[in-house]
Amino acid sequence: MSQPPKQSRSVEIKALLESEIERGDLIPGAALDERALAARFNVSRTPIREALQQLAAQQYVQIVPRQGVFVTKMTVPQLRDMLELLHELEAVSARLAARRMSDEQRAELQRAIDDGVEALNQSDARRFARSNAEFHEVICEACHNDYLAEQIRSIRRLISRYRPKLFLAPSRREKVIADHKRLAQALLSGDEATAEEVMKQHSPGGGDAGFSEFLATLPAEFFNDAPVGLPREAAASGAGAQDDAHGDD
Repeated sequence: MSQPPKQSRSVEIKALLESEIERGDLIPGAALDERALAARFNVSRTPIREALQQLAAQQYVQIVPRQGVFVTKMTVPQLRDMLELLHELEAVSARLAARRMSDEQRAELQRAIDDGVEALNQSDARRFARSNAEFHEVICEACHNDYLAEQIRSIRRLISRYRPKLFLAPSRREKVIADHKRLAQALLSGDEATAEEVMKQHSPGGGDAGFSEFLATLPAEFFNDAPVGLPREAAASGAGAQDDAHGDD
């Protein structure tokens, strides 16, 4: 029996860099040097270029002629637009999940909440972020609409680099757990209207106040414009960051 073809090195490198961008290890605006990456992965620059081209096609990085490759930055309006769309899509997915969730998915939802509570008690922000992602992924799957679920996953992947600091504050983690418990109660009882409404309240894209709170967790240099709504000193520093980022436009 023939062996399946080995995954190409460029695909492996692309997957690793993609994961680092999504986790926030490579922040928006970070430069990716081909030589340094080639040395890191012990390969020639060819698979590095291939990996970066694939990431550029997915909007994870931006290739700027004669300047380099950078983790893609958004503008504040772009991030707001994505969060608004995610807000609407996740509300629909919650409504459908309340109607269609299987017994196995109900158990998975409870495990994600339990893991989040344990991470909260241990003050483990990184683990909490993982459990939060798992909670939302269960709802994605439980809506049993593959097209809707893939749209949600795609947006969540693109904005994930803007989320690492969101769960650093214990008060924020406590609020998320409270929201998840309310949402789970509606989902497990099959209450479609309440599940949809709680998800809308949970999402940072549902109104100016929620978006401003989300924006305040982010450094101004993550954006290609000076974010309105950040603390005054952060907005002031963002003006300088914007001047430095003209090459990323």
